[in-house]
Amino acid sequence: MSTDTLIAPPKEHHGNTEAEGTLQLVSFRLAQEEYGIEITKVQEIILMGEITRVPQTPRFIKGLINLRSTVIPIVDLRTRFSLSEQETSDETRIMVVNVVGKTIGIIVDSVSEVLRVSLNQISPPPPAVVGLGKEYLTGLVKLKKRLLIMLDIDRILGEEGDAAVDSMAAGAA
Repeated sequence: MSTDTLIAPPKEHHGNTEAEGTLQLVSFRLAQEEYGIEITKVQEIILMGEITRVPQTPRFIKGLINLRSTVIPIVDLRTRFSLSEQETSDETRIMVVNVVGKTIGIIVDSVSEVLRVSLNQISPPPPAVVGLGKEYLTGLVKLKKRLLIMLDIDRILGEEGDAAVDSMAAGAA
C-alpha cells in the first residue's frame, strides 16, 4: 500500500495518541453501520434515562438531561444523520462527549468496544462518498472483516455544528 493513501490525524491529535502511530476509538452502531470517534472526546457512556423535551428545537435535539447536577443537551445521531427513528432498546446508550469546550450527549443504538488502531489501518473517505454527512467523515478504519467509519464529532456537534446545539449547551452550562 502506498503512503499517499494513508492519513495521519491532524496535528492537534498527535498528543492524544497513546503510542506513536496508534489511535484509540470508541466504536458504536447506528442502524446497520459501525462508527468510531476518538476516545479522548468521550467522557462517559451512560444508560438511556429520562430526557426533558425542549420546545421549538430541531428534531435531532431530544432535550436535556441532568447528569450529576450538570444539565447537558442530548442529540439523537440517527435523526441528525436522517436515518429512520427507532425505539430505544436495552442496548441504546448516551455517549457523553466533550466538543469544543461543551459537554453534549449523543444517542447511539449501541456501544461496541474500544479499539486501538494503527494509523496504517485508516484510509481517507473515498472521493465517491457524497451526500449529507460526507463532511463529518475523517476516514475509514479497515478491520479484519469490517469497515468502521470514523466521525469528526467536533464538526457534527461543535463550532461547525448547529447553532441550536451550541445555544442549548451554552444555556445548560
